[in-house]
Amino acid sequence: MSTVTAPPTPKVELRAVRKNFGTTEVLRGIDLDVAAGEVAVVLGPSGSGKSTLLRTINHLEKVDGGSVRVDGSLVGYRRSGDKLHELREREILRQRTRIGFVFQNFHLFPHLTVLENITEAPVSALRRPRRAAEETARALLARVGLADRAEAYPKQLSGGQQQRVAIARALALEPGLLLFDEPTSALDPELVGEVLDVIRDLAAGGTTMIVVTHEIGFAREVADTVVFMDEGRIVERGTPAEVLDAPRHERTRAFLSKVL
Repeated sequence: MSTVTAPPTPKVELRAVRKNFGTTEVLRGIDLDVAAGEVAVVLGPSGSGKSTLLRTINHLEKVDGGSVRVDGSLVGYRRSGDKLHELREREILRQRTRIGFVFQNFHLFPHLTVLENITEAPVSALRRPRRAAEETARALLARVGLADRAEAYPKQLSGGQQQRVAIARALALEPGLLLFDEPTSALDPELVGEVLDVIRDLAAGGTTMIVVTHEIGFAREVADTVVFMDEGRIVERGTPAEVLDAPRHERTRAFLSKVL
């Protein structure tokens, strides 16, 4: 008698996620699964809800309906019967150590050196010995091509260098999931490539990532799945070949005709 193997639990699982800002409905019932090791690239026009979607995944934004799970566990809430209760801030912060977030505007601490920016969270949040955290930080700086900038301050770096430091900082917590919110949108065009190269390296290494970007060529090259959003909904989802080369929905075709 053959046995049926249950499909693996998705790394990220969103079900009917809704988010309102006042009377504006920004997310309108989002369902999305991302498997372990998958790279999902989210495309869409400004105001479509892409960044808000990312921010619900690590509870920077509270959902107004539905649920978000990472590794099978609710993010930001615990369930009691049929009700959800928000976790305490300390519990939420603990969850966020497993979910790295790279912002479009870097969010580095200007008064700390590059090395201090990367070691701050492992030491304070994970209670790692400072010496060990610094060793890890230096290894990560080498990985993103900035081994010689450990003692510099953010203002002494280019935008591309600051974003690479931000990626190293996210990796220092050894997260199981990385979220990128338009990581190249604040950069001069000549600096975009150096940041995308780092993300390509992470993708090749099997890191689970959700990347909001306008870089269509990058999506075609790196994504396992491309998600197109508009007006708070997922319009279509598929492989890069399916969504970028043969989109089924007219809204997707109209968007791509303007950006390709």
